Amino acid sequence: MPQPRWISRSTLLLAGVFAAAALTACGTGSDPASTGSSGSTTESATATSAPNGTSKPSSLVISDAAAGRLCDMMRPELSNWRIQGPTLGRIGLNALIHEWALTNGGINAQVLADKPVIDRITTKSCSDVRQQAIEALKLSDLASGLAF
Repeated sequence: MPQPRWISRSTLLLAGVFAAAALTACGTGSDPASTGSSGSTTESATATSAPNGTSKPSSLVISDAAAGRLCDMMRPELSNWRIQGPTLGRIGLNALIHEWALTNGGINAQVLADKPVIDRITTKSCSDVRQQAIEALKLSDLASGLAF
């Protein structure tokens, strides 16, 4: 008996989440906190001084083109998330955000440090898609659905 398409897709998404997590965990072996600077990417993060003197990203700047790609990636997944429900849908959301961040300058670490950037991007670029995703995944905002 053939399995429904969404089961294999969700399995693939889960594998993608684990692969992205493994790639993110590998890193370069150096401690970014010890260097006091971050590598150059096409996207930039603004640093502010935290009370304990460490540098912390406060605002991740994302290009309009990258924001459009995120919206374009989310739009076709909305129906899947409605069918799968919030538990599997959130896994799909995480996989999608990882894929988007990796293909847009490798900004996974910056998105991890500033999860609300996903809400800022989608509010500005595709508020209708953001709202539908929040409803399908039963979230208060997209950042609260990010587990990475």
